[in-house]
Amino acid sequence: MSKKAGVGTIKGVGEKTEKLFEKIGVYTVDDLIHYYPRGYEIFGEPLPIGEVEEGKVCTICGSVFGRVQVSPGKGRQITTAYLKDLTGTIKVIWFRMPFLRNTLGRKGAVVLRGRVVKKRDSLVMEHPEIYDPAVRYQEKINTMQPVYGLTAGLTNNAVIKALRQALEQVREQDDFLPDEFTKKYHFRPYEQSVREMHFPENKEAFLAARQRFVFEEFLVFILSLRQIKNTQDRMKNGFHFEDQPQINEFLRQLPYELTAAQLRVWDDMQKDMKSQYVMSRLVQGDVGSGKTIVAVLGLLFAGLNGYQGALMAPTEVLARQHFENIKDMLEQYQIPLRAELLTGSMKAKEKREAYARIESGESSIIIGTHALIQEKAIYHNLALVVTDEQHRFGVKQREMLAGKGNLPHILVMSATPIPRTLGIILYGDLDISVIDELPKNRLPIKNCVVDTGYRPKAYEFIRKQVAQGRQCYVICPMVEESEAMEAENVIDYCEMLSETLGDSINVSFLHGKMKEKEKDEVMNAFGRNEIQVLVSTTVVEVGIDVPNATVIMIENAERFGLAQLHQLRGRVGRGKYQSYCIFMTASKSKETKERLDILNHSNDGFFIASEDLRLRGPGDLFGIRQSGVLDFKVADVFQDAKLLQNASEEADRLLLDDPELEFPEHRKLKEHLRIKLDEIMLETTL
Repeated sequence: MSKKAGVGTIKGVGEKTEKLFEKIGVYTVDDLIHYYPRGYEIFGEPLPIGEVEEGKVCTICGSVFGRVQVSPGKGRQITTAYLKDLTGTIKVIWFRMPFLRNTLGRKGAVVLRGRVVKKRDSLVMEHPEIYDPAVRYQEKINTMQPVYGLTAGLTNNAVIKALRQALEQVREQDDFLPDEFTKKYHFRPYEQSVREMHFPENKEAFLAARQRFVFEEFLVFILSLRQIKNTQDRMKNGFHFEDQPQINEFLRQLPYELTAAQLRVWDDMQKDMKSQYVMSRLVQGDVGSGKTIVAVLGLLFAGLNGYQGALMAPTEVLARQHFENIKDMLEQYQIPLRAELLTGSMKAKEKREAYARIESGESSIIIGTHALIQEKAIYHNLALVVTDEQHRFGVKQREMLAGKGNLPHILVMSATPIPRTLGIILYGDLDISVIDELPKNRLPIKNCVVDTGYRPKAYEFIRKQVAQGRQCYVICPMVEESEAMEAENVIDYCEMLSETLGDSINVSFLHGKMKEKEKDEVMNAFGRNEIQVLVSTTVVEVGIDVPNATVIMIENAERFGLAQLHQLRGRVGRGKYQSYCIFMTASKSKETKERLDILNHSNDGFFIASEDLRLRGPGDLFGIRQSGVLDFKVADVFQDAKLLQNASEEADRLLLDDPELEFPEHRKLKEHLRIKLDEIMLETTL
C-alpha cells in the first residue's frame, strides 16, 4: 500500500467513513499514519462504586439495578441505568443509544468506564464504554490506549482499526531527520517511533517516540521561519509614509490616554512603515491591554497617507464589531476615510458593491474575515494588513492580499502571553513589540478557586449579578471523547442551569458543532444583552467584546492549561464594572492547587505563562496539549521548551554549515522543508 493512496483504500474504510476521516483532515494513508493521538487512557483496576470521584474517568464493575429507561429530552434520546455493587449505586447515562435498553437489561455483571460528573447534587457517569464480558477489560489493565480527535459518527475504535492496517502495510521510509541528530539525541528509528506514538508498550516507549517527533516538528518549523525571514529581509518598502498631524489630534481627543507601552509600540510601527523595508511586526499584549487601538492607529496611518489598510478578524461577529467601532470613530472624530466590511455571509449585491469601492480606492479601511483574501477582492493600493496569531501569513498570502501591487506591511496581534525567550524563537520571522501594561481605567479581575461544593453559591452570585444588569459566562466541563458528546454536555448543562436560575434569566449555549451563522447569532444576542448567561465550550475564547459581562465561571478548571484559563478569563473585565472569575475544580491534588493559585493571585499573563512553564510536569504529556500556541501536532512550547531551544540552536548551526542544505545527508530534510514551506505559503484556511 502506498502512503499517498487515499484513506478509502484501507480495508474496512468505506465511502461514508472516508468522508468522516476527511472531516478531521485525514485524506491519505500518510495523513492517517501521522494523525497522532491527542491523549492516552491508562487503564487501572475497577474502583468500588462508593469510591468514584467527580471529574475523573473511572472504571466500575457491577450489576444493572432496576429498569433501563430511555427519555427523549428535546430531540435527544438519553438512556438511563443504575449500576450497583456492594459499596453503592450510581446513575449512568448514554446519549443517542436507545438500543441499550434491550441489551443492558439482560446482562449480569458489566464493567463500565467513563467520566463521573455531578448533576443536581448526585454523581452520574456519562456515556461510558461497556466491557462485556468483563474479561475484555482485564486485557487492557496497565496498558496505554490511544485517544484520537474525532468527529460525529467516527469512533475511536474505527481510527485504531484503520491505523493498525496502515502501519502493517506501508513500508515506505519517511525519515528525513539527518543521522547526526538521531545519534546526538539518541532518537529511536523512525518506524519504531511512529508505531510507539500510536500504540506504545509503556510510558517510557511513548516518551522516547514523542521526543523524536517534537524535535522534528520544532526543527522544521524553525528552518521554515528562517527561510521566510530571509525572503522578507529582501522585501523593499514600496510605499511612502509621512507623519500625519490628524492622528495626533485624534489621540488628543480620545476619552482616555494611551499607556506608555501602547505609545512605544505605535512609535515602532511608524518607524517600520517609514523605513526602506516592509514591516513584519508582532504586537504581543495581554488580554485587555489595548492592542486594538494600536491597530486602528496603523490603519489610520495607511489611510491618511493615501493607501488602504485591512484588518482581518477570526470570526464574522468580531469583524462586524470592529467595523462598527472603527466606523463610529471615523464619524465622531471627523476623519475623512471610509470603512468597509467584507465577510462571507454578505449578500451577493452587498459584496459586489463592497468589491467595487475597494478596487476604486473609495474605501480606505477594510475589515473582514478570510473573505479579504478571496480572488474577487482586488485592492487599489493595500499597504497594511493587520491580523492575529491565528492567521499566520506566508509569502503567498501577502501576494494574494497585495493583488498586483506592492507587498503590504504586516502587523500580527497576539494575546498569547508566552515568555519572551520562547517568543523570539517561535516568531523568528517577525520583529516583536510588547504591550506590558493595562489601561489605567481597568479594574483588576477578582479571582477565586473553589471546589464543587461552592457551586450553589456561585449560581446565587450569578443571579445577583444579572439582577444588577450584568451578564455571565459559564465554561462547560471539557469532554474529550467527541464533538458530538461535547455538544450534548453543553446543552444538558444549559438546561440544568436554566432550570436552576429560573425563567426570568435567559440562559443559552454555544459549542463547536454549531454552524458559524448560529454561533454569530448567539454571540450577537449576548452582545445585545438578550442572553444573560452564556454556557459555552472554549469556542468563546475568540468572541466579541462584551463590556457588560462581569462573571466567568470555569468548570473543571484543573483540565485546562494556565495560558488558556487566562485567555478565557479575558472575556470579562472589559468594561467599567468590577469583574469576577470563578475557577471551579473537583481535584484535590496539591499540584492542581498550586497551579490554580497562580491564577488566583495574578492577572499578569506573562507571569502566568512563565509559571506555567516552570510547573509543567511529565504527567501533562498523556493528556490533551494545553498551550494553544501555534498549530503543532505533537509539540507543546511550554512543556518542550528545552527541545525548542535545542532545535533552534541546531537549525542555526545547520544553516551556518550548509546554508542551502545541499550536503547529501541534508537533502531529504531540504525536500521535506520545501513541502512544508509550500503548505505555509499556500495555506488560506484561516
